[in-house]
Amino acid sequence: MYNCALCSVHACSSGETDRAPKNCPSVNGKMEEIKEMYKQEDIYKIAHYSSLITSQGYCKNTRLEEIMDFARACGYKNIGLAFCIGLENEAKMLSKVLSYNGFEVNSVICKNGNIPKEYIDVIEAEKVAMCNPIGQAIFLNEAKTELNIILGLCVGHDSLFIKYSEAPVTIFAVKDRVLGHNPLAVIYQAEAYYKNKLFPQKEN
Repeated sequence: MYNCALCSVHACSSGETDRAPKNCPSVNGKMEEIKEMYKQEDIYKIAHYSSLITSQGYCKNTRLEEIMDFARACGYKNIGLAFCIGLENEAKMLSKVLSYNGFEVNSVICKNGNIPKEYIDVIEAEKVAMCNPIGQAIFLNEAKTELNIILGLCVGHDSLFIKYSEAPVTIFAVKDRVLGHNPLAVIYQAEAYYKNKLFPQKEN
């Protein structure tokens, strides 16, 4: 079991591996094998430029600027956009920005195919088409996109999109209708406003 989220040493960052807990990934015997994976040409490019872009634009560039800088550095020109219909206005502006900055943009909406939810045994009073993240991935694969951007796909739908996407995937924004698409807000209020929801009283 790994518990990095609860670690107070973080030997991985300081380099003090002699202080690392026994279950620390940094002292796992597989690390040399993992490091070798970064030497693969396609992996090296992503790892190299993502680290470079992050350090160069740290606390200066927005995530959108970083995505475009990363795409340029990697030589990605054909960008895929998989978006939720609930963020269609945001998708339109994002597509405009990417196109203006020299990228070819292929965008596929979540409701593509108009597949009824009954197809996956979800019966509702209102007849609504189900989201089709597999379709989004397949259509962007057909378009030969080089980098795919997720904008607001539902929990689980994003997982399916990532699973079937042939191009590398990055996330521009996630969906949280309650918190204005800022899901970290619940973490900042986890022991305050949302305490009863997140830490409900357990019955003895």
